[in-house]
Amino acid sequence: MKIIEKLAARSADNGNQPTATIAFLGDSVTQGCFEVFLNAKNELETVFDQRASYEADMSKILSVLYPNAPVTMINAGISGNTAENGRCRLERDVISHRPDLTVVCFGLNDSGFGLAGLEQYVNALREIFSKLKENHIEIIFMTPNMMATEVDPRIHAGRIRDAAEKCCAIQREGILDRYIASAKELCKDMGIPVCDCYHIWKTLNSSGVNTNNLLSNQINHPTREMNWLFAVELLRIMFSV
Repeated sequence: MKIIEKLAARSADNGNQPTATIAFLGDSVTQGCFEVFLNAKNELETVFDQRASYEADMSKILSVLYPNAPVTMINAGISGNTAENGRCRLERDVISHRPDLTVVCFGLNDSGFGLAGLEQYVNALREIFSKLKENHIEIIFMTPNMMATEVDPRIHAGRIRDAAEKCCAIQREGILDRYIASAKELCKDMGIPVCDCYHIWKTLNSSGVNTNNLLSNQINHPTREMNWLFAVELLRIMFSV
């Protein structure tokens, strides 16, 4: 990818080459959300810890690989967002910063609309990819983690349990599978590289790993440790495309 060439050039000539910029467009997982709780108003809230996001992990790894080539990271993840939300704020939150590379990751919240929302999801991704290409910005589409397959017994009745039950049904009924498959087909048609972390999670699950235990909120947010998977896989794609 051209961004690797830019990092190498900056590393070789620190004083005369520009700084590379990477943007991350996504939802709560991108933003760095982990545990979930009910506040005093009985509203769902999440714990934000951007220092443990996969964007932050990527920054740490790149600082080891290219210690004298600083990288500007733009975290454009917003909790609760869908691909349509990302499409609407693409210019403001991403394109205006003129990144060299944008990592796009949507699907978890989109799948909550069921199969009826699949067309809007694909259309929104298509427009995001098209606009990024028009602005000569490299793209990687990253598939998300799996959601829980069973409601954790530690989650008691109430709004959190309701959310868990909905997400588990989406995962078990194959709805999220359909969303991810459709996104990957779109990427194939448009020539967009895919960092397929969802496939890795599915492989872990079929290999006997309890993937529910890899979710910090026991619903749909990966643990801080599992965010390293996203970072490492993204870097692998960056160096292989």
